[in-house]
Amino acid sequence: MKVPGPEVRNLTIPAVRRGTRVTVISPASYPQPEKLARGVEALGHLGFLPFVGRQALSKAHHYFAGTARARLEDLHAAFLDPATAAVFCTRGGYGSNYLLGSLDLGLVREHPKPLIAYSDMTCMQTWLLDRLGLISFHGPMIAADFSAPDGVDEASLLAALGGERWVVGADSGLRTLQPGRASGIFYGGCLTMLVASLGTPYAPRTEGKLLFLEDRDVKPYQLDRLLRQMILAGKFEGVTGVVFGEMLDCVAPGQKPDLLDEVILRVLDWFEGPIAIGLRSGHVSRRNVTLAFGIEAELHLGRIPVLSFLERATEK
Repeated sequence: MKVPGPEVRNLTIPAVRRGTRVTVISPASYPQPEKLARGVEALGHLGFLPFVGRQALSKAHHYFAGTARARLEDLHAAFLDPATAAVFCTRGGYGSNYLLGSLDLGLVREHPKPLIAYSDMTCMQTWLLDRLGLISFHGPMIAADFSAPDGVDEASLLAALGGERWVVGADSGLRTLQPGRASGIFYGGCLTMLVASLGTPYAPRTEGKLLFLEDRDVKPYQLDRLLRQMILAGKFEGVTGVVFGEMLDCVAPGQKPDLLDEVILRVLDWFEGPIAIGLRSGHVSRRNVTLAFGIEAELHLGRIPVLSFLERATEK
């Protein structure tokens, strides 16, 4: 078994309390204006003071929220702003990989704060975690989740940002595929994006972790291929346990509903640790749960499935 290299020490991130300013940016694709407006309003109702970045509604080159340079400037400005306590993304889509090569790691290191996102931002978040120790907040985005009725699991978001430990379980969709108990540094994101980064300097360091993988609109055979690519790349070496997301729309109409479960258990038939599925974080149908990558967690899959975060993601 390959032994993972030494971990980067996590940056200390101050807790984010209600009544503080948060900045909303679009590092990838542009959002629909009406969805952004509804999401910003909902974020305000939750008790935060939203500030929308200059480029959040810009458009460039077919599907980007402005040029790569403009989007990067918005990202840097949000981290540099002393009044901003956290950075929320409007949506995913595509385009954050254009920012990776020019991302000012020194600026982020000197001004650490939560970056709440998922989907296309997965590689940016894992890169910042792997290089700097910036804990990754896999949680609701403004135009994608805050704009929808019941789109946000407020309890997990407020716990993660507020410096509390939190637990997720069956009420968050978690169910057991393979029982067992495991602990480790929680890590992961959107599976398609993790696989897309393999073979690049921004490839994820999943080895030895308690792994979370989620996606949407991926057919069972495509999920098989994605998992096999991760396995062949050595990204399951030393992994202690695996949690899959809700996997929204990953079984086509007419297919047996448990086909995805069967495919996962067949592809991972050699894996001895616990395996869960259904956790609503990322691409979900409702109540997007906030997770934190880069901190210690424990997965206990017995009669009652539980994922416990053993550390605080922010410091009070």
